Amino acid sequence: MAKNTLCCVNISAFDTVAIVFLACSTVAVITVYLLCFLQLTGVLDDCFCDIESIDVFNNFKIYPHIRKLVERDFFRYYKVNLKRPCPFWPDEGQCSIKDCHVEPCPEVRVQHAWLICFNLTIPKKLFPSLCCSNQTKEAFADWAHHDDAQDHFCGLDDEMSPEAEHVDLLLNPERYTGYKGPSAWRVWNSIYEENCFKPRSVYRPLNPLAPSRGEGFYKWMEGLCLEKRVFYRLISGLHSSINIHLCAEYLLDEGWGKSVWGPNLHEFRQRFDPAETKGEGTRRLKNLYFLYLIELRALSKVTPYFERSFINLYTGNSQEDSSTKELLLQVLNETKAFPMHFDESSMFAGHKIESKTLKEEFRLHFKNISRIMDCVGCSKCRLWGTLQTQGLGTALRILFSEKEIKKLPENSPSKGFQLTRQEIVALLNGFARLSTSIKELHNFRTLLKDQR
Repeated sequence: MAKNTLCCVNISAFDTVAIVFLACSTVAVITVYLLCFLQLTGVLDDCFCDIESIDVFNNFKIYPHIRKLVERDFFRYYKVNLKRPCPFWPDEGQCSIKDCHVEPCPEVRVQHAWLICFNLTIPKKLFPSLCCSNQTKEAFADWAHHDDAQDHFCGLDDEMSPEAEHVDLLLNPERYTGYKGPSAWRVWNSIYEENCFKPRSVYRPLNPLAPSRGEGFYKWMEGLCLEKRVFYRLISGLHSSINIHLCAEYLLDEGWGKSVWGPNLHEFRQRFDPAETKGEGTRRLKNLYFLYLIELRALSKVTPYFERSFINLYTGNSQEDSSTKELLLQVLNETKAFPMHFDESSMFAGHKIESKTLKEEFRLHFKNISRIMDCVGCSKCRLWGTLQTQGLGTALRILFSEKEIKKLPENSPSKGFQLTRQEIVALLNGFARLSTSIKELHNFRTLLKDQR
């Protein structure tokens, strides 16, 4: 047994009691913080759902299926322009490790029917089963024209842009890249400062991971309407989800030419432990659950769109297409069965003119955030930030398009509500990232318990 290091100090009985009291008090405080963190429970604000129900529903019903779905060919390829310049400032951020580089796919590997229909420079004899009828081409052209006229919640890449490239998401997973410091903070700071309806008189530190100034930072939210509170919580939830991904897939070792990835508990506690964040970490995690509910609600709302027999997920392999759609509908039907959905009907429900103005402001704020993603200095971070932002933007568009979705015809294209392939891929992959975050949160809780 180790000797007491205080043996050379003359300590009175009173001092001994005081030291023991302080030591016990410190342990008690740390234990309380840890228990509060491990037992993240209760009903979320602005909705009637508890965290425990979401954990069970996600980890056992959604996560196993959504993980398989995004591994299918239709969902693994995402077209993105990673070369667009930052429209707000010259970015000087550089990746610190090679793993931040994104490896694009050669076009010929992306064997999708929509590519053949729009880019006939690929010989039809290579993929004869993918040739599209004139009627289908006209339908796709009509969809594309309609998509251009829609009020999207985020900027959409021009898929025919020479600088836009297909990326295999399975070969470019979201993980820690070493991109951090002032350059990364500037991106998130701009998002919070410029786009979250926050009064400029309310201070937030440049480093978004730093603890705020206690409860005072959140008092400004008390006077906000529901829509503006929701907006802030969505952005905070997205930020938290991304941070969980980076902590769960952290570069642990790079020896012998092989990178080893895994959970970094220290990094995770720095971002979310109440003891490290003065209690703010719990708020961040609750906002993650809130964001999950929003996107879950959107998936349940859009189910009728994908149930239409006309909607196919083309990959050029009819068997693959059929099984992919079957798995997608399985996931969507699970979302419909969730008993405690967020009620979006209370949003934008006031005076028509005021509601329309607020909705437009809501949309423009979010669209601006999608442009800020072009300022991310790490290619892989920009890829996943862009995808998850577009996924959330698509979810919001779905929530506010319920009437259009209900009016869709069953067996033919429509000039009403439509989703582009980009939006579909972003929507499902974005939700899969949230599902993964909640699953990883359970894993981190287990690791923390093991350390007690």
